[in-house]
Amino acid sequence: MSMGPLSRRKSVLMGAGLLAAPRLAGAQARYPDRPIRLIIPWTPGSSSDAQLRNLADLASRALGQTVVAENRAGAGGTLHAVTLAREARPDGYTIGQMHLSVVRRPYLVRTPQWDATTDFTHIIGLTGWLYGVAVKADSPFQTFAELIAHARANPGRLSFATSGIATTNHLAMEDIAARERVEFTHVPFRGSSEGVTAVLSGTVSMIADSSTWAPQVEAGAMRALCVWTENRVARFPTVPTLKELGYDMVVTSPYGISGPARMDPGVVRVLHDVMRDALMSPENTRVRGQFDMPVAYLDTEQYQDFILRRAAYEREIVTRLGIRMDG
Repeated sequence: MSMGPLSRRKSVLMGAGLLAAPRLAGAQARYPDRPIRLIIPWTPGSSSDAQLRNLADLASRALGQTVVAENRAGAGGTLHAVTLAREARPDGYTIGQMHLSVVRRPYLVRTPQWDATTDFTHIIGLTGWLYGVAVKADSPFQTFAELIAHARANPGRLSFATSGIATTNHLAMEDIAARERVEFTHVPFRGSSEGVTAVLSGTVSMIADSSTWAPQVEAGAMRALCVWTENRVARFPTVPTLKELGYDMVVTSPYGISGPARMDPGVVRVLHDVMRDALMSPENTRVRGQFDMPVAYLDTEQYQDFILRRAAYEREIVTRLGIRMDG
């Protein structure tokens, strides 16, 4: 008798001394028996796009079915959330990136379209972003302190690009502005790569986003003024952290993979296991290394608990900063 992909995978895991996925019932017993859609809510070329596409390739090899990476950028990286929460079937064939903007958005609008604590199945925590502020190489600002001083003397004249309204990086910049009592002009884009282009063209003063700007800094086209990690980044040893600059802030915005609510636990286990193996692989480690993305692995139970705790935090910070998206 021939075995389907799930049965073969269970045998491999048991042979390796790992826990096998729970037995699936009915039609799910052959999961997966067709391609899986992985929705990436950013434009091609971003750091998360590169990391998740590599993850999809590795998972495809392990599962024997293609994991199709699909870009659906927009709404600050939350355009796909309605698909996952309201439209997709909980059969394991539509999954997507879960990140903090999806968790936060219900607290920013009058009529929430989802609740991150109840409307999704949270599968695995993966990694996070290297955030920072970078300017064009010929910018007059050599340090972040110089930039802040100019902003204080010229309210609203300096602009910053992000990958969307109410994203983690947008809120971090608003927090900095509130602490310094300065005013910036926020220019949201559909993805961080578009923000880099805007800075290089001179239409925006700086980018405050994930490390899509890093290759431009290495090439000498841009200059990094600060990073938002706990410690300095090995690739940019002279660039100070926010904490070194006097801000008690660390911003890495960990993200993971989630699907619709009420997914079969056996399907969740299969997806978790292949995604975990792909995350820890040399191939994905190399991709993450290109963008200085740290491992932030959480298993299914840990990731579900993280989302619950983070939702409470996001509600508090949105209330404290008084940010709304619909008036």
